[in-house]
Amino acid sequence: MPFEGVSKEAVVGTAMLGVAFAAGVLVGKKYHISMFRKSKSPKAFDKESDPGKAYALKHSLREHPVLKKMRQSTARCPAVLHAVSSEEAQFLTNIAKLVKAKAVLIAGDSMTYLTLSMAVALPDDVRVLSCYEASGEAEIGEPFWNKADVHQKIDLRIKLTLQILDELLQAGEAGTYDLVFINVNNVSKPSDCYEKSLRLLRKGGIIALDGVLCQRRVLHLKKSDVVAEEIHHLNAKLLRDDRVNISILPLGDGLTLAFKL
Repeated sequence: MPFEGVSKEAVVGTAMLGVAFAAGVLVGKKYHISMFRKSKSPKAFDKESDPGKAYALKHSLREHPVLKKMRQSTARCPAVLHAVSSEEAQFLTNIAKLVKAKAVLIAGDSMTYLTLSMAVALPDDVRVLSCYEASGEAEIGEPFWNKADVHQKIDLRIKLTLQILDELLQAGEAGTYDLVFINVNNVSKPSDCYEKSLRLLRKGGIIALDGVLCQRRVLHLKKSDVVAEEIHHLNAKLLRDDRVNISILPLGDGLTLAFKL
């Protein structure tokens, strides 16, 4: 039953954010080489060999064997610098399971680790649309989809994210998606992508925006840094957006969760 105009799933999801936030703090860095500046906070992991992170991952990460194989096989690939970490992928997949997602849209998932994570964990009737703006990186994950026998769940489209979003809206799919993931560093015009994704999202659905700290360049903006400027303006816009409830988690390069009201 809706509660003050918000779906049951959104209420549950918002209630769970406290637990999710604690988990996000514990594993707040990607498994690949982080581009964050070092932090003096004891809650942040400054080094890949940090025993705290190793402990947290050992006692929380439940990685599918094919996902693990994919991560290990692509560890030296240059595209890994733009990929979603294993702990972040697990967190987002748990969110998708929490809201019982049937339709998931993933934009800018380099090497499609998150795409595979969703496909192996969600029911057979779930559709996972994964879009990437350049060929090469996204296709790296395809052999692993076959190994996990989930290729039939995944629809990979290589073209501009905005073009795909427009096609979905024109096809009458507004309000049909449960969860949308956008890596704001891997899409063109992230603010426009957010607006169109919000139209595709159902009431109570979630948009996850990855990379909102832009390697912390948003803290020290320069006029020449067009990407950081654009992401900063998107962050400011989200703070004022009364169509959603938001939280920024210290996971990876900054992860914003926006719950559609």
